[in-house]
Amino acid sequence: MTPVNPPPLDRTSPPQLTHAWRELAATLADGVRVRVLRAVYGDPRAAAELVPRLTGRQATGLDPLPTDPAELAPSLLRERRAQIRTLPDSTRLLLLLAAADQYPVPTDAFLRAVMAARLDTRSLDAAEAAGIAHASAGGVVFRDAWARIAAYETGSPADRRDVHRLLARVLGGAGETPWRSWHRGAGAPGPSGRLAAELGTAARKAATAGRLPLARALTERAAALCPEPSEQARLLSRAAAYAWRAGDGERARRLAAAGSEDALAGVLALRAGNAGEAFDALVSAVVRVGAAGPGAGGAGSFGSAGAGIGAVEGGESAAGGAGAGPVPAEGGPGPGSPTTDGGAGSAAVSAEADPGAGPRQAGAVPGGGTPPSAADSDGDLPASPVAEGEDRARPTGAAADRASLSTVRTPPGPAAAPAGAAPVASAAVVAPASAPAPAQSAALAVPPTPPAAVVSPASAPRAAVATPAPTPPVVAPAPTTSVTVAPAPTTSAIVTPRTPAPATHLLARATEAAIYTGDLRRLREAARVADRLGVVSPGTLGGLVAAFEGRYEDARELLEAAAGRCGPGGDPTVLIHAGIAALLLGDHTRAATATLRAAASARARGTPVTVPQAMEFRAYADFWTGRPRAGEAAAADALWQAHATGQDNGACHLQAALAMFSALTGDADLCHERAASARSYALARGLGLPAALAQWALAYLDLSSGRFAAAAARLRALAGFGPGHGHRAIRHLAAPHYVEAAVRTGDTRVARVAHADYHRWASAVRSPDDLALSARCRALLAPGAEAVDHYRVALDLHSHGTRDFERARTELLFGSTLRRLRSRTEARDRLHSALEAFDSFGAPHCAAQARSELRALGTPAGPTRTGPDTPTGRLTAQQLLVARMAAEGATNREIADRLALSPRTIDHHLRGVFSRLGIRSRIELVRLIAEVDESGGGTTG
Repeated sequence: MTPVNPPPLDRTSPPQLTHAWRELAATLADGVRVRVLRAVYGDPRAAAELVPRLTGRQATGLDPLPTDPAELAPSLLRERRAQIRTLPDSTRLLLLLAAADQYPVPTDAFLRAVMAARLDTRSLDAAEAAGIAHASAGGVVFRDAWARIAAYETGSPADRRDVHRLLARVLGGAGETPWRSWHRGAGAPGPSGRLAAELGTAARKAATAGRLPLARALTERAAALCPEPSEQARLLSRAAAYAWRAGDGERARRLAAAGSEDALAGVLALRAGNAGEAFDALVSAVVRVGAAGPGAGGAGSFGSAGAGIGAVEGGESAAGGAGAGPVPAEGGPGPGSPTTDGGAGSAAVSAEADPGAGPRQAGAVPGGGTPPSAADSDGDLPASPVAEGEDRARPTGAAADRASLSTVRTPPGPAAAPAGAAPVASAAVVAPASAPAPAQSAALAVPPTPPAAVVSPASAPRAAVATPAPTPPVVAPAPTTSVTVAPAPTTSAIVTPRTPAPATHLLARATEAAIYTGDLRRLREAARVADRLGVVSPGTLGGLVAAFEGRYEDARELLEAAAGRCGPGGDPTVLIHAGIAALLLGDHTRAATATLRAAASARARGTPVTVPQAMEFRAYADFWTGRPRAGEAAAADALWQAHATGQDNGACHLQAALAMFSALTGDADLCHERAASARSYALARGLGLPAALAQWALAYLDLSSGRFAAAAARLRALAGFGPGHGHRAIRHLAAPHYVEAAVRTGDTRVARVAHADYHRWASAVRSPDDLALSARCRALLAPGAEAVDHYRVALDLHSHGTRDFERARTELLFGSTLRRLRSRTEARDRLHSALEAFDSFGAPHCAAQARSELRALGTPAGPTRTGPDTPTGRLTAQQLLVARMAAEGATNREIADRLALSPRTIDHHLRGVFSRLGIRSRIELVRLIAEVDESGGGTTG
């Protein structure tokens, strides 16, 4: 059964309560507002109840929100409990069984349990009459999440344990071990080291299969059962890592506070705290893990869990990361939701033997820990959120049903394995914690090979999971073994890392923290730590250090090597760093490819937390290539995901990117609002990258609106900002705009200095777009007719690049120069070409500048006409004319001669045609034009 609850708004949230929530929501930060709704399953009534109960730190996002349902909406839960207590005992028992099967780990065993216990499902009629739940072909559908939670809580502790044991007994399939282990643990009356070990093993296997919400629930229950305090703290840290990777940032922060893992604390600070503090914590973790040697990878609380210290956010560890096959992302409203914790329809895990009551498996946690309350051990479970002071009396009058729950037996199977039976080895078994972990490949280039498990399609029943192919035993390398990795073609040295993957991933996180701050000193420190410990650093780290120190040739080689690791199916961390490196090199096609693949890989591995991280850097490529509307939509979606997963630092970066899109599309009010929001948040947390990007957005808005003095002042201030307030990479990217603004205000000395450094970089990286912008800067600085040749060089270089928007801006500046030099015909061509491009990009401010220049020539420049709703209707009249000539077989030179335009202008028109029609070749253009003509949908413009 796949439990799907109906939307709760109609029956639980009257209009006045929805309005009350909207008023309260306006007082919350964006991220807190998104996470409050997510925590209460989208119910405005519960949200309106929760907000007034938040502390000041919770309301501002400094402290995590409550995760216990009893703390989220106590009044609503009391109402649901009261309704359920009026039902017959037999009905309540069935609802308890259904709730235990769905919450917080959906196990799809309700119908089997009903048949095994010989329960009468006609008792559910009373629940349907009361509007609490109703029977369906798959089982029980509750009115809302609160009804399901209340149905569970109103059961007595003994009855809850009984139903969990029943569900564990009927889950006898070979691929159902994690779910069976969950119910065995939930049915335990008190602490048990053996059950804690079983749950830990099941959690690792679930994580390997990409079921991170399930792995989190199993590990959290293992911690509750563990009698040893030190091991309990490690288990809580491991559960926090699973929760974080699954996208449940609020629970991850709460669990991390109770755990003992500094590395995870550094990652959480990186995503939602002070970036400088995050860097310090992560570098300390790199030192600790790297100094421990290769064997440390499997011993840490992350490594032994399959999460990997450095794989907290989607990277893999030597102990076994996600990536056993195509696994759907486990989205939805977080733990406790019927859609989050590995429900039906998701990819099945590898077949494995049930640990049962057998000996502790390799990598299993030893027993030990502080026992729960002696009065009611279930009361401390995440799965048993019983509100304090509530009546938890056992249902009376259902003795026969209770007897059937406690006495039913199933045929012997994997669940009934003898206590002494040795567990069967499978592809998901993790090496013992004491075994050394294999070394990671150079610069995060090659992720660990995923387990050779056969994963069934998402639609396959869980019991029909294919057994994984036999695999040879995993032999851990000796600590002194080194791995020789072939470098990228642009590098000349062979790297032989001697440290485990966790240290490498932690260094990647530390690099990201330094990138956020824009602090060169921190980048150098990370590089020194990597050299001292022999940790293979990501290419972005060495490349940025070299670039900021002016060693541009070295920087290019290192960044080229990093950018080259953008193949499909790779580790999301590697792909994100490849995208960053490609952006720095001006290769926006490769940057877009790498970041999209990073997002896809993260979804496939069940780690949605990484998706908005990839989209942060995808936004740059969308901006430069002239896709503001599509880029803005993608960034807005990523912004919501960042808020929902507790990544407010990433959300700040995306907010700054959205300000840049607003500047391009000419929405001044929205640009100022977004930039102010991003800068306010960024400056409070030392995030130099989004702070600088927001400042650049405001400067670009001024520049495109003709306010050159204001733009120059903003960009000059950006150049002077230090770490945490500005960023040298953004200052470098904005250099061509700074040159333009400075020249327009007569400050050529500053413009020449800015251009000189930019030209050195462009010459080193040899990016066509960077070289084109450098030529444009030289044209702006050249007197009179000398500028013309520089503009022609710039446009030639633009034709080989991807920055279509900057190409249009170069044409605008060139046309303006030609007008002043009285070259009226070519000036008109250039300005018309720029105007059409700006109209297609949706950049009205720049289009207004082009129209102003055309009016100065005495040439009318009315609004772009729109055609009918056909493919060719998306083209301007001139684009359609060029497209038809090209479809008839004319070359660019022939079209230019017929229309008295230059071949470069024709080339630009065709690029616009291909972009608007979504095609890539003249063959597709011929076919499309023919189809339109046959349908009678053509237009003459």
